Amino acid sequence: MKATFKSFTESTREDWREIIVPQAMAYSAKLPERVLTHLSLLADDSGGFPVTRLQHCLQSAELAAEAGEDDEYVVCALLHDIGDTLGCYNHADVAAVILEPFVSDENHWMVKHHAIFQGYNFFHHLGMDRHMRDQFKGTPHYERTVEFIAKYDNPAFDSERPVPELERFRPLVEKVMAQPRKSLYKSLIDL
Repeated sequence: MKATFKSFTESTREDWREIIVPQAMAYSAKLPERVLTHLSLLADDSGGFPVTRLQHCLQSAELAAEAGEDDEYVVCALLHDIGDTLGCYNHADVAAVILEPFVSDENHWMVKHHAIFQGYNFFHHLGMDRHMRDQFKGTPHYERTVEFIAKYDNPAFDSERPVPELERFRPLVEKVMAQPRKSLYKSLIDL
């Protein structure tokens, strides 16, 4: 069923409440599946790294899970580089936008800024400022992001480490993305 208006100004309450919102909610419920499908695209490229981009994400998530991090944190580790396919120049921003409705402010900040923090380990090889992360010293989530890089992002390029299957993380992604914590459209859930 589709609404028949030609512009939003012609739409009715019934269009929205009886047709559009129910279909939007059904579509939204499938978000975890679409996210995992998109993440799997990272299996097609290593970018010259010792492992594929997907293997890197899986290793990051596995390291976080092995260390006892909570489900939300593990999902952030899994998805931190999901933006590599479409955001070649701002991948961390893309990942952060996808996760923002579902995760805490500290995990969102960590994902959003992880590329700058990871730069500490290699920017100097490219003539860039490896201390770029220092602009955030003293901010609430600085240490959390330093730790994420050191424990879960930086060591996740190990071509000899067994890599878990993506399916291992499906239940966590479904759990974390089941309901948004914050969103302009959060109130639609209750309609």
